[in-house]
Amino acid sequence: MFNPKLNIMKSKSNIMKSKIRTLLLLPFFALLLFTSCQEEKIDIIEPEEGEALVAESTLTSFISATSAKDGSADNIIDKASCLSVELPVSVVVNGLEIIVDSTEDYKVIEAIFNKFDDDEDRLDIVFPITITLADHTEIVLNNPNDLANLIKECKDENEPDDDIECIDFQYPISFSVYDADFQVIDVITVENDRELHKFIKRVKERDVFASLNFPVTMVYADGTTKDVNNNEELEKTIREAKDTCDEDDDNDYGDDDFTKERLDEYLKICPWVVYEFKRNNQDNTAEYKEYALNFKEDGVVKMRARNGDILTGTWNTRVSDRGALLKLEFDSMADFTLEWIVYDIEYGKIKLYEVGGNRIIMKKNCDVIFDVTKERIKNYLQECLWRIARLNIDGIDREKEYIGTPFNFLENDVVKLRVNGELIEGTYSVTPLNSEGFILKIVLENRPELQLQWYVTFLEPGLIKLEDLNHRENKMVLERHCADGDEDINYIVDVLTSSWGAGWDKGWKVASYIDKDVNKTQDYLDYAIAFSEAGSIKVTHAVNDIAIDGSWLAYRNEGLYLGMHFGIEAPFGDLNHRWKINSITENRIELKDYNANGGIERILVLELEW
Repeated sequence: MFNPKLNIMKSKSNIMKSKIRTLLLLPFFALLLFTSCQEEKIDIIEPEEGEALVAESTLTSFISATSAKDGSADNIIDKASCLSVELPVSVVVNGLEIIVDSTEDYKVIEAIFNKFDDDEDRLDIVFPITITLADHTEIVLNNPNDLANLIKECKDENEPDDDIECIDFQYPISFSVYDADFQVIDVITVENDRELHKFIKRVKERDVFASLNFPVTMVYADGTTKDVNNNEELEKTIREAKDTCDEDDDNDYGDDDFTKERLDEYLKICPWVVYEFKRNNQDNTAEYKEYALNFKEDGVVKMRARNGDILTGTWNTRVSDRGALLKLEFDSMADFTLEWIVYDIEYGKIKLYEVGGNRIIMKKNCDVIFDVTKERIKNYLQECLWRIARLNIDGIDREKEYIGTPFNFLENDVVKLRVNGELIEGTYSVTPLNSEGFILKIVLENRPELQLQWYVTFLEPGLIKLEDLNHRENKMVLERHCADGDEDINYIVDVLTSSWGAGWDKGWKVASYIDKDVNKTQDYLDYAIAFSEAGSIKVTHAVNDIAIDGSWLAYRNEGLYLGMHFGIEAPFGDLNHRWKINSITENRIELKDYNANGGIERILVLELEW
């Protein structure tokens, strides 16, 4: 056992030192009594480096446990953390035979297991195989029964075991070996865990008497290091570090084996949005997509439906032999009420599963707002302009009518809508409907499609979703437009407005318009387009007395866009669209229209003629 008194008593007499050292070495010299009864005076020479390791001390046990073979890395193959299958090895995974010749192939096995969520995964090992035990002993096994018998001796999943995996020695290290007179007779260099474990086994069996030569460097699980200078520091360092990491002692490959504490904290960090939902082999994704769950400290979970309704339930987690489990309970939401297996965790994503065709995939979204207040809604509205990204009234999509016409919500309950460069002024109000919901009412003259009781169903920075309280099929989506500080948007504005007021012969011309491989450029000859900073468009003709007024807006939405609306006047009504800006220079802008599959539907090129 490590003896701190050895250093403390250095200032005492030689007689006292001899007595202390005699006690320290008693276990070693007891062995000598079996072979010699001769009494002699021992002249002990104190070692210059380190202190002697005692067979049954805590420090010796710590060193042994730190150097033990960790068998958890390949649990996806053998389901045992106290032994390892030596590579290469052949396995049959769900009927497919593969050769595992590196640890990277564990990912291949995991991918095969994850291909289908509701099948029964099976892995069979092709024998014979070589396995390595915790003490680094290698054994050849010829059949599954031999392996099963060894696995029975291992601890169960996530059950505390003897090995220490959270800290390790940085090799090489060395030991001074002493004779019976406590004189150095050899220095042993150790290069790895296997050599260290076997050397410490000799110390524990009293076959060798030695001390560790300091300083040594210890490596933590996160890669950081610490230098220690004596036995006392070493024992303290290992003791403090041994339980500070996840030892991954379960049968699931990878680092998705959260403890209850880590899983709880991960769930509470942000709201989680449903992206896929399956219950009893029925795909309910369309019904529950974008539902959001917010896990609270007190075991309360709040669920926000797409229409803004808030449901309250309970949640708790536990870790079992099936892995981490998440139990959800809602009085009025039976589809979510289940104890789910947390079977896969990626960055920002959680996958839940239960037999019988039940599955939920959720993604983290810290912008989702559950605690909606009147003040929060008004503050969002007043931050920037808001463009109408969607407007469906009585089953008819009418958002094109509002391309280039953003809302401006002001502090004094005044709302302005910019149409053809002119501001239409009205009022707005935010009022509570019930304990969880709010109504946005907009009053604008001659705009009945906007003057509805808009129920706020979704609120997050940059996005507001609304439904007509009286006719829920009527929907409006507002997306925030903040041009200030956006250098790209400012450049587009400067380029497009550079010719405003310069006359027809110095405006933007349709240099090319290709609609589904049909060249329609001829329809726009002799027309000029001018863009004003106020957001209006003026189209003129070189000969005829034709003037078309419209609206425009350059904005960012996962890319740069130019929205233009020319009313229904031919031929420009065909160009009413939110065009993706493909390229822009001081005298040319190329715009594209993409279909849902990413294919190009139309290409519009405008060029500035001076």
